Amino acid sequence: MVEYSDSDSRTLLKRLRDTLATDGDGQDRLNRITHLIADSLGTQVCSIYLFRDPETLELCATEGLNPAAVHRTRMRLGEGLVGRVARSGRPINSADAPSEPGFRYMEETGEEIYSSFVGVPIQRVGEKLGVLVVQSKEKRSFTEDELYGLDVVAMVLAEMTELGAFVGGENAEIGTTHRFPVMFRGATGQEGAAEGRVWLHEPRVVVTNPVGEDPETEQERLETGISDLRERIDEMLAQTAIIDKDQRQVLETFRMLAASKGWKRRMSEDIAAGLSAEAAVEKEQSSARARMQMAPDPYLRERLNDLDDLSNRLLRILTGQGTDTGAELPDNPVLVARNIGPAELLDYDRKLKGVVLEEGSVGSHAAIVARALSIPLVIHAGRITSEALNGDPILVDGDQGVVHLRPEESVAHAFRDKIAMQAEAQKRYADLRDLPAQDLSGQEVSLMMNAGLMADLPSLYGSGADGVGLFRTELQFLTRTRVPRRGELAALYARVMDAADGKPVVFRTLDIGSDKVVPYMKPQDEPNPAMGWRAIRVGLDKPGVLRMQLQALLRAGNGRPMSIMFPFIARPEEFYAARDILWRVRDREAQLGRTVPEELKIGAMLETPSLGFATDQFYADCDFISIGGNDLKQFFFAADRENERVRRRYDTLDSAFLTFLERIIARCAVSKTQLSFCGEDAGRPIEALTFAALGIRTLSMRPASIGPVKHLIRRANLNELRQVIQSARNEGQNLVRPAVTSYLAHL
Repeated sequence: MVEYSDSDSRTLLKRLRDTLATDGDGQDRLNRITHLIADSLGTQVCSIYLFRDPETLELCATEGLNPAAVHRTRMRLGEGLVGRVARSGRPINSADAPSEPGFRYMEETGEEIYSSFVGVPIQRVGEKLGVLVVQSKEKRSFTEDELYGLDVVAMVLAEMTELGAFVGGENAEIGTTHRFPVMFRGATGQEGAAEGRVWLHEPRVVVTNPVGEDPETEQERLETGISDLRERIDEMLAQTAIIDKDQRQVLETFRMLAASKGWKRRMSEDIAAGLSAEAAVEKEQSSARARMQMAPDPYLRERLNDLDDLSNRLLRILTGQGTDTGAELPDNPVLVARNIGPAELLDYDRKLKGVVLEEGSVGSHAAIVARALSIPLVIHAGRITSEALNGDPILVDGDQGVVHLRPEESVAHAFRDKIAMQAEAQKRYADLRDLPAQDLSGQEVSLMMNAGLMADLPSLYGSGADGVGLFRTELQFLTRTRVPRRGELAALYARVMDAADGKPVVFRTLDIGSDKVVPYMKPQDEPNPAMGWRAIRVGLDKPGVLRMQLQALLRAGNGRPMSIMFPFIARPEEFYAARDILWRVRDREAQLGRTVPEELKIGAMLETPSLGFATDQFYADCDFISIGGNDLKQFFFAADRENERVRRRYDTLDSAFLTFLERIIARCAVSKTQLSFCGEDAGRPIEALTFAALGIRTLSMRPASIGPVKHLIRRANLNELRQVIQSARNEGQNLVRPAVTSYLAHL
């Protein structure tokens, strides 16, 4: 093989560009390209393998191997040297390929006479598209310069593959992974099912000119783009008044990366080799991603997100492609994003049919808003932003945490049947709206709804809820860039009570911290935030904020009966301290001549096991207690509800957990304290029915769950079910779910 140089690379890329510009279908282009690369590099073989589906590579064109093997030779991801390159995203350079681990001889290709092998991945920002291979008869290792030249060529092939340059002819069904059905298994953020079209929150940047005409011009474009990028970062950093510590650290990291001489040098080398400025940025982004994904250090892998963000900002500057591409929101849009804040999600209002996130959590701001908007949400759908394109058909199964992108018709048909069945069930539930949740023995259960936005309130009557068992007041803090004014909050809370029209509303005071960090409050670097500085702990440490919110609530009531609940009470002293603040605020409001509530109920949210063992006096002093099932369950079982490996391992209908609930039920019965259960499990019919059978007669859930829960309660006998549960435990069953489901099967 001849010595390779930048001028050779530029010449090859220009010939490659000219070849791509000529008429012909995708197969013709691939055939000409393999001939061109083999001729330019002086090798006997050049082959291009592309993905037929996400797990299968296919030989799509070759110069030097048996032409009859094209479209016949296939291998699985990880199989043979080509499959190893595709899986790892890293080159293989061997002077003696048959001796390499995992080598697979393809008899139909006639490759047995070729000893040397170089395979480089064809990938775009970590997205695997195929493998470029060159082989020669003599045993020799290819130089770093030669490998670099092939890497540059592979970059151009990746861009052209993305643009569909190789689709057509014999190759009609392959050439881009964006043509295949893909299923993503994530996690449930919000239940429900939706069919629609993809709407990318941050559209991919499309590089349409990977080959540069003039290296000097492209270098100037890169310099100008980096300078513009640095100025924009400095401008954001200058806004110190509205930037918190976390945001500042991210921007400081951006500034450090943007000033990196190594980053700029590598992109300049790519431009010298013949790439355009934007292609050079993307090549470095892809290379860095491949390097950092292999790093065992989690800090380095985290920096990958920073580098991606920075590179995408620079690409948008160079291409002029902002986040607003001019595309119109499709009918039935399903938002796809890496992550999204609550304010951004609310900007879409109720236009969205569903949301799919690569990141997120079940307690994230986006999940809270999705529940408020009653749209299905799937989180942890890894790499979907790289795979999805605007307008792609998509199915979101929030119940199972599954997403089907570009689904096959059989899958879509089955999914539509599921949606139709759910819609039919909702019609049946609508007939129950004005009927009580009364079991066959005449016992009645109060079904309340959870809310957090004014947009939730129409569901109060549409669902048949008896009231609002939990109004999350933190959403008004999370969706703003500053602390809300007292008057704004008072007006909002008043509108909530007006919309409830006399039905009870339980307002929970500010529950922030853990995964709910307001943008204008200094974040706390805590190793275990779920058990850290959050909820009432924040309120008691910042009494000014708590007092302001309590003043807003009392003024909103304007004399009407009110129920106020303090979150995450772990010790009675915390409840008493918060109650004292509320009493002082009430007395002060009265002294100022304002009308205070004629009836003020003060309650605690029981979310920690410790409160189950509090004194009898505490239970007597609470007007009501609401069991916060989501947090209580994770602390009871020591299983992080954000951790998919453990959170599904523990069942709510575990005998130990139910025994603990019975302890709380008994203590509230003795002190005549009102008791409710609030959380995801309250909206699951089997769990809800079990809670009611144990004696919890108020359940608070999302509006869509009220119909199914009421339907099941009206079919069951709570006395019979309680006996079934007790019998199962007497028999030593650690899980009562089988006994409960067996009972329900005979209804």
